[in-house]
Amino acid sequence: MIDLPPLNGLRAFDVSGRRLNFRAAADEMGVTQGAVAQQVRQLEAHLGITLFERLPKGLALTPAGRSYHKRIAHAFAELRSATAQLKPENGKVLISVTPTFASKWLIPNLPDFSNRHPEIDLRILATEKVSSFHSDGIDLAVRQGSPPFGAALDATLLFRQNLIAVVAPKLVQTARPPYSDETLAHLPKIHDTHDLWPKVLSEWGIGDQSKRGLRLSQTALAVDAAISGQGVALVSRFLVANDIAAGNLLEIGPLNAVGAQDFYLLTLRKTTSNAAIDTVVSWLTSQANKTD
Repeated sequence: MIDLPPLNGLRAFDVSGRRLNFRAAADEMGVTQGAVAQQVRQLEAHLGITLFERLPKGLALTPAGRSYHKRIAHAFAELRSATAQLKPENGKVLISVTPTFASKWLIPNLPDFSNRHPEIDLRILATEKVSSFHSDGIDLAVRQGSPPFGAALDATLLFRQNLIAVVAPKLVQTARPPYSDETLAHLPKIHDTHDLWPKVLSEWGIGDQSKRGLRLSQTALAVDAAISGQGVALVSRFLVANDIAAGNLLEIGPLNAVGAQDFYLLTLRKTTSNAAIDTVVSWLTSQANKTD
C-alpha cells in the first residue's frame, strides 16, 4: 500500500498551485514563505517528482504537477464539503441556479429577501453545471426540466416555461401591434444554448426570412442583446417581466410551452428540518407566485 504524502505538504501544494507564488500562498495559509517552500520541497522529495518550475517572478506547474494539482484540489474540495455538511453554518443557505436565473430573477428580488430575513446568509452559486447536493455542498437548486429529478430530491414547481418572443421597441417602431407573422419572420433571431427558434417557428408556421442572426451561450446574454436592439429573443416571460414593464422590451410573439422545460425548486428529502432552508423555500415559492 502506497504511503500517503504529508498532509501539510499537500496543503501547501494545493494553495501554491492556485496562487503560483510561494509568498501569496504563505499569506493565505498564515505561515512564512520559507515554510511553504520547504513543505513543497518535502512533498516533491516524497513523490520523487518536480511539481513546480521555480521562475524569477513566481511558479509554473510542470505537466505532472498540473495533473496532480487538479486531483488534489478536488480532494480538498471534497473534504471541505464533507465538513460543511457535518457542521453546517447556522443561517447559511447555498442555492445553485443558472446565471440567467440569477441575473434576471433572483438577484433583482434579493432586496426583498434581505429586508425580510437579515439573519439568513443566502449564498448563490451561479453555474451552468448541474451542481451536486453532496459534493458541492448546496442546500437548494433551481433546475429546468421535468420531474422526477432523483429519488432523494423533492421538487416544487416555481415557474412554467411560458416562452415569448421579445424585441427592443426601436426594432419594430414602424410596425403596429398586433404584430404580424411577417414582422417576426424578418427580424434577426437571437439564439441561446437552448436553440428553440427552429421548433418555435415550425410550430407557428413561420419561415425565418432574416438575413442575419446571433448565437450566444446564455439566455441572459440573449435578453441583453435583445434590449440593445440586435434582434428578437425567445425567453420565459417571468425572466423579462421587469424589462417589459420598464419598456425595455416588447412582447411580439404568443405564449408557448416547448418541451415542458419548467423551472423547479429542488430540496433534499430529509427527516429533519432546517429553519433557514425552510425560510428560503417559503420565500422563493411566495415570490414566484407574485411574479407575473
